[in-house]
Amino acid sequence: MAQVTGKVCVTGAGGYLGSWVVKHLLSNNYTVHGTVRQPGDAKYAYLNQLERASHNLQLFKADVLDYDSLCSAITGCTGVFHVASPVPSTIGTLNVLKACVESNVKRVVVVSSVAAVSLNPRWPVGQIKNEACWSDKEYCAATKNWYCLSKTEAESEAFEFAKKSGLDVVTVCPTMILGPLLQSTINASSKVLINLLKEGYDSLENKIRKIVDVRDVAQALLLVYEKPAAEGRYICTAHAIKARDLVDMLRSMFPEYNYPKSFTEGGEEDTVSSEKLQRLGWSYRPLEETLVDSIESYKKAGILD
Repeated sequence: MAQVTGKVCVTGAGGYLGSWVVKHLLSNNYTVHGTVRQPGDAKYAYLNQLERASHNLQLFKADVLDYDSLCSAITGCTGVFHVASPVPSTIGTLNVLKACVESNVKRVVVVSSVAAVSLNPRWPVGQIKNEACWSDKEYCAATKNWYCLSKTEAESEAFEFAKKSGLDVVTVCPTMILGPLLQSTINASSKVLINLLKEGYDSLENKIRKIVDVRDVAQALLLVYEKPAAEGRYICTAHAIKARDLVDMLRSMFPEYNYPKSFTEGGEEDTVSSEKLQRLGWSYRPLEETLVDSIESYKKAGILD
C-alpha cells in the first residue's frame, strides 16, 4: 500500500494545481519527479525555488501523450499523481496508467473533475450528488458538453484499466478551484474570479458557484495517496455560494473593483457532497481566506493592474 514518504511523480507539475501538489509533497519530505513540457523554460523556475526543491525535485521533459517520455519520469516511483489534463484526456490518462504498471507503482491518484459527476439527467431531482453519480456520456455529447464528456471518459476508463490490470487507482473530483497562484500565468478557474473583479458585467446569472481552495485540493490528493483505506472516487468541494453573495463578499473586502451590476435568476441547480472525503480526515479553509489569498496573489503577479 502507499508509503508515507518515498519517490513520487506528478504529471503537469507546472500547472496551477500541479505546482501546489509539488509544494505539498516537498514539504512532506517526498522526492518528486515533475513532468513539464520544457524543464529549462524560465516559466518553471518558480518550481525550483520551492522549499526542498534543490535536493528533492527533478523536472522531466514529458508529455502525457508521449508514452516513452512518461516512462522515464515514472521509473523508480512508488506513487503517481496524474494532474495534467489535456482535453481530450483519455489517451494521456491511459498512457500514465500503462507506464505505472510498467514501473510497479503502488498507487495512482488521478485528478478528475466534478464535471464527471454532475451531468446526469436521471439522478433524482433535489438529491445530493455523491460518488455514485456519474455524468451521462450520451447526454454530455447531446448537449455538446465536451469537457464533461472528456473527463467522464478518462475517469471511467481509468477504473476499467485498474480492474483489468490490478493497479491501485483512486480519483479525486474537484469543483471550481480558486486560491493563490504559484505560477505567473492565469488558469481557467482563476480567470472566472478575475473576470468578476474586472469585467464590469452589466448582468450575471445568479448561479451557485461550488468552490474549493487549490491548497485544500493538494491536501486531499496527498490524503487519498497516503491513507491505505482510500478507494474509488472522492468529490472535493468546500463552499456552495450564489454569484450575488460571492460578489457581496468580495465587495466588502475589495470595494475598488468593477463588479457585476445586476443578476438574473437561473433554474434548478444541483448540490454535491464531499462527505466521503471528510470521513477520510479532509478539512477545508474558510472561503474568505481563499478569496483574499487569491486576489493578493493576482495583485502580486500584476494581473489586476
